[in-house]
Amino acid sequence: MGCSFSGLNALYDAVNGGGDVWINENRFKIVRQLGEGGFAYVFLVKEVVTDASAASGGLSNKLKDPSFLSDDGTYAMKKVLIQNNEQLDLVREEIRVSSLFTHPNLLPLLDHAIIKVKATQEQSWKHEAYLLFPVHLDGTLLDNSTTMKANKEFFSTVDVLQIFRQLCAGLKHMHHFDPPYAHNDVKPGNILITHRKGQAPRAILMDFGSARPARKQIQSRAEALQLQEWAAEHCSAPFRAPELWDCPSQCNIDERTDIWSLGCTLYAIMYGVSPFEYALGESGGSLQLAIVNVQIKLPAGPKLPYPDTLHQFVTWMLQPQAAVRPRIDDIIIHVDKLISKYSD
Repeated sequence: MGCSFSGLNALYDAVNGGGDVWINENRFKIVRQLGEGGFAYVFLVKEVVTDASAASGGLSNKLKDPSFLSDDGTYAMKKVLIQNNEQLDLVREEIRVSSLFTHPNLLPLLDHAIIKVKATQEQSWKHEAYLLFPVHLDGTLLDNSTTMKANKEFFSTVDVLQIFRQLCAGLKHMHHFDPPYAHNDVKPGNILITHRKGQAPRAILMDFGSARPARKQIQSRAEALQLQEWAAEHCSAPFRAPELWDCPSQCNIDERTDIWSLGCTLYAIMYGVSPFEYALGESGGSLQLAIVNVQIKLPAGPKLPYPDTLHQFVTWMLQPQAAVRPRIDDIIIHVDKLISKYSD
């Protein structure tokens, strides 16, 4: 996991000067910044073949699946600035969980390194983590939805279902793992979209920083409050299941927290937002109350762009009681029927 040479001595020098980064034995040139959030920055990088990396077979030697190897040597690199041991543990857990799964609809972690850095007057962080992924330059579902809303465009019904079906396939891999894992932050900003000519867009679920073993027995008020606090930090509010807002003192939590988020995400694929985000814009509105009471509002207008069967599909997933919410296998059976119906 270690790395002998940082390659980025100072963040902005590297970004602006197109610096080089070493991830273990492989060297990458920073092309440009793709995004940032919190203490994390995402860059487009290009592999630089050196004598040492060529001798060791380069990145291709490390990959479980050679299909992840980039044709043009470009990748996405996430850099995390780590200021304390708690953040260090979270990054190590993200690396561990990301390395568990191998599925075409889950973003694979190709390589990683965590290094110690010496704190200076300009920086307060003590470690830097580098996580290398395949790059998808068409952006996230959130990026695409923002553009489409501005242009008053919508995905076709079949494309909505095909995108959703791919998310379900990725989540099934996680939910059927031993032990089952929940992603815990399914939302448009964590779904990469790649447009393919003549085909439905390809969807890939990413960011496993909140993923954990899904099944948890809550046996006290203290445990319930602890779970709520964790969810408030790790699960995006408009897509968060009711049991994570108001957790009973005696209950079983399982992977169906993701099914709630899936229902919200299906709605967002159609309309660009969670079905509960309207509450944020209302005077005296409460996102939590709208979610806990399942107060869904369809967009205004005499003719909606999607059939009512899709709206019913959303509400089927948004059952306030997790125990009666469908599981991922039930969802896949239903979406396959809908794809067959609307593909004719």
